[in-house]
Amino acid sequence: MNDPKARRSHPPLEDALGKMCSEGKQLAEYLWQVPSDAGARERLVALLGGIAAESAKQGRREMPSICAELTTAAKATPSPQQVDLLVNGFDRLYQLWQAAKSGLL
Repeated sequence: MNDPKARRSHPPLEDALGKMCSEGKQLAEYLWQVPSDAGARERLVALLGGIAAESAKQGRREMPSICAELTTAAKATPSPQQVDLLVNGFDRLYQLWQAAKSGLL
């Protein structure tokens, strides 16, 4: 019953990179309600810069390029498609972080 090799199902503890990804995802989801919130968009751009820098320090190659694409989207004119792109992008960043922390990457 208590197999020590059994895989744990809980997510890894969030480090600084995980917290930034999680916060960015929440901010992107907030933009569904208030798509033209300039302060939230500025915060997203700042978070993306932090995520790109931190992920580069950790040797992750895909995350900085995703951040560059999302930064362009965050600076574009607000639209439902743009918000959807941001939400999906932050979801992808969080999944990459989670996979790396769990040892899959």
